[in-house]
Amino acid sequence: MRDVVFTRSSGWIPNVISEDGELKLMLGAGADANHEPRTFTFPIEEAHLAVIREDLPRHLLLWSAVLPLCDAAGTAGRLDENAAVALLDPVLLSSPADVDALFRRIRWDRSRLVAHGADIGLLERGRVCAAMRSATETPNEKRAQEHHADRRRAERGAVLGPLDAAILRYTGQYAHGATVPRRIPGAADTALLPQVMRVIATAEQACAGMRIGIDPRRGKRATDKQGWGRVAAAVESAVRRAHPGLADDAVRTVSFLMCSETAARSRNTPEEDDVEAADDGADLGGSARKTALSFTDDKGAEKKWLRGGPRSASAEFWAFVGDRSASDNEVFTIEDEKKGEGIQLHFYADSVARITTVREGKGGSEPEYRVEYSLVDGLGEYRTLVNAFVHGGCSALEPHGPWTSDVAEFERARRRRREAR
Repeated sequence: MRDVVFTRSSGWIPNVISEDGELKLMLGAGADANHEPRTFTFPIEEAHLAVIREDLPRHLLLWSAVLPLCDAAGTAGRLDENAAVALLDPVLLSSPADVDALFRRIRWDRSRLVAHGADIGLLERGRVCAAMRSATETPNEKRAQEHHADRRRAERGAVLGPLDAAILRYTGQYAHGATVPRRIPGAADTALLPQVMRVIATAEQACAGMRIGIDPRRGKRATDKQGWGRVAAAVESAVRRAHPGLADDAVRTVSFLMCSETAARSRNTPEEDDVEAADDGADLGGSARKTALSFTDDKGAEKKWLRGGPRSASAEFWAFVGDRSASDNEVFTIEDEKKGEGIQLHFYADSVARITTVREGKGGSEPEYRVEYSLVDGLGEYRTLVNAFVHGGCSALEPHGPWTSDVAEFERARRRRREAR
């Protein structure tokens, strides 16, 4: 039978229970293989209970010292009860000097103490008992998270000034640099907020009018990496010129914010994939604009497009790519069967082939095709090529070369580009 003997208002601080007449400290820590919280217990004496009741700092110090033992137990291991019991007298009953000495020798959980109000400066100097004079029963998890982030920055030699810290707080990136940034004016130091906004204004001007579209080669919602890189480079360059004293962390978080917002705006205002030609058939290559096209992929899927439908040919093609593209499906073709020409996009190789029929197959003979290859630099060039073909066929692709039918020479060009990157 288990009865709770002593508990504090904060649910995570270890409780004292009586189990079959024996006093035990009970704490939750870690998780099992099913991600359910694990609970550990180990025996204590009446003298330990008396200190735990009356001395919050010592209670918290004991918790901090035992948590690494719980971590060592992992998802299914047993707590080393002997090691846990061996901590009781040194932490709860020893002099402050002896406790400080103990904490210099053992592993302990710093974040728990910081969350419960420990003086960080004293902790850093090894004076754990003195640091806990400011302890509170209610934790401040944000304080612990920010302290952990500060320690990570210190380990890599990053130093933040007041404005850097204000920018990171404004974007919600101070404690969690991997989260998507957002604008939180109330989180920044009020006195520094005008300076923060000047930095943000510089960044906004640098990327005004820029786009970060969707890259259908990687699915329906994948961000165009090249577009992201262009916005990031423009923002970082402008911010560093206008505000040379900012730390790298601050510059990067402003760049991240601008890229995230630009990508969101671009998703909400889709790019027009196909520049509409005049009704008289004028187009990019001087040929008649395509009226019927067939889209295929490397898995045998096919989709027909006819002029006059609700979407342009380019928009319909990229939607087809977004639906079908995968790591094992990276070759897509647009064919004008009536004209006997098409283009084939090789996403895995950053290349394209234009294919024209030289001679129709007659009397059982195979048709003859001319196949020419060219390298492609990113999604933007692929879009340009698709638009050019839709409006003018293979002849409209001529300015977007160079084109070669020499496969060996083309492979050499691919290798040279790969080696240069």
